[in-house]
Amino acid sequence: MAKNNNSNNNKMSREERGRMGGEATSRNHDKEFYQEIGSKGGEATADNHDKDFYQEIGQKGGEATAENHDKDFYQEIGQKGGEATADNHDKEFYQEIGKKGGEATSENHDRDFYEEIGRKGGNSNN
Repeated sequence: MAKNNNSNNNKMSREERGRMGGEATSRNHDKEFYQEIGSKGGEATADNHDKDFYQEIGQKGGEATAENHDKDFYQEIGQKGGEATADNHDKEFYQEIGKKGGEATSENHDRDFYEEIGRKGGNSNN
């Protein structure tokens, strides 16, 4: 005789109860409900963890993603991100981030750095 998961006095397993509860919840709530509880969870997590926590989980996520995806994946998501950014920002946005990037670069590099990249750029046409 085959064993049934419910054979224990017709009681459901924890897994079955969880699945059925999840299905009932999804039938009874909309997108906004899930956004609200997600937001509350994010706020609670932010209150309980510091910068190091987020750096660690970000690094782990990045490593896992790198193990599971190839160069084409990154090119595709980079292109999509670039297009979305371009759709959502104007010329002034790019001027501002360019200025900030230039200032940060100038603070971190000396005259020799700029001479070297200038030479490399000048030689790239040969």
